Amino acid sequence: MSAAAEPSPALRRGPNVLLIGMMGAGKSTVGSILAATLGADFVDSDAEIYARTGRSVPEIWKSDGEAAFRAEEAAALAGALSGERRCVVGVAGGAVLDPANRDLIRRGGTVVWLRARPETLAGRVGSGEGRPLLEGDPAGNLRRLDAERRPLYAELADVVVDVDGIGPEEVAEAVLGALGHPRGA
Repeated sequence: MSAAAEPSPALRRGPNVLLIGMMGAGKSTVGSILAATLGADFVDSDAEIYARTGRSVPEIWKSDGEAAFRAEEAAALAGALSGERRCVVGVAGGAVLDPANRDLIRRGGTVVWLRARPETLAGRVGSGEGRPLLEGDPAGNLRRLDAERRPLYAELADVVVDVDGIGPEEVAEAVLGALGHPRGA
């Protein structure tokens, strides 16, 4: 199966690339590929949170709650976009819930939604271990989260790449093509 990117009419927001989408969509893997190809830094929101706090997402969630985690998520996003160098950012899936984060994402660069069906995501995240929002019923929780977040991802996206049934290399190829940077060019 071939990946097809749906670009927005205006890829307009500067040199950074922000990958949005649900957990399991491939933001970290695809982001690393894109950054290497574009000669950019790669910033993964969850890794940034760990670097800033010394604690994992589940640890923060369990000890301090969702609000504390969301504050760390917002700080990681702002930090990623404050540098001088071009970067590819794997934005935490729930960052789009906060209007201030949506504004940062809009202004931060070209926004690429790695879109996947909930069934695809469920297959990728498995038991949901280490993902507090999936506890108890990963597949059902993914369907609920997808329904809540999908309109926000759609609102923000300059480019949409459907990732169902294809690997990260092919997804990266589709993103690069939509950005006007075909691989090998």
